[in-house]
Amino acid sequence: MKKIFIVIVLFFSIHSQSQTYIKVNALTTLLTIPNIGIETSIGKKSTFQFDILASPWKSLKGKPAQFYVFIPEYRYHFHEKNNGFYVGAHIGATKFNFQKWNYLNTDKYEKGFGYVIGATIGYQTKINDKFGLDCFLGAGNQQGFYKGYYLSTGERYETAKHYNKSGEWLPYRGGVMVTYRLN
Repeated sequence: MKKIFIVIVLFFSIHSQSQTYIKVNALTTLLTIPNIGIETSIGKKSTFQFDILASPWKSLKGKPAQFYVFIPEYRYHFHEKNNGFYVGAHIGATKFNFQKWNYLNTDKYEKGFGYVIGATIGYQTKINDKFGLDCFLGAGNQQGFYKGYYLSTGERYETAKHYNKSGEWLPYRGGVMVTYRLN
């Protein structure tokens, strides 16, 4: 209970002292993979954003397509907060149950978790006093820990004792966030 109280007090103290925006990624939402976030001021040219990207689909054409990405990010704004170019650094967590891109059209899929560490570059512009746009692209290193299974039998296809591992450097986030200022 104390932790919940501390989080609530922290949230309201940040909220009362700074501009806070809620966001929805228009591009991923149109693809039925919602990406929502909240960004708040933490300094003169600094903000903190937390966003979640989710594909809740347990099956697409008979193949698993479920994943969740949680990314907290520090952002430095070159001009002014929430208006102009910025760069960000993040470390996030993933959870997935889907086919990797290189296993499409096979009987294999993966179930596991992972982490991402990377950077974002973006540009924000204000439409009016309450609404704005945030265009961004993020990339970095993704490390996954998973167990691979056959769709047809549910049995594991690889021989790793616990989890198999996979890592790639790749772009893994981007889009156009529609932003709404809360205060």
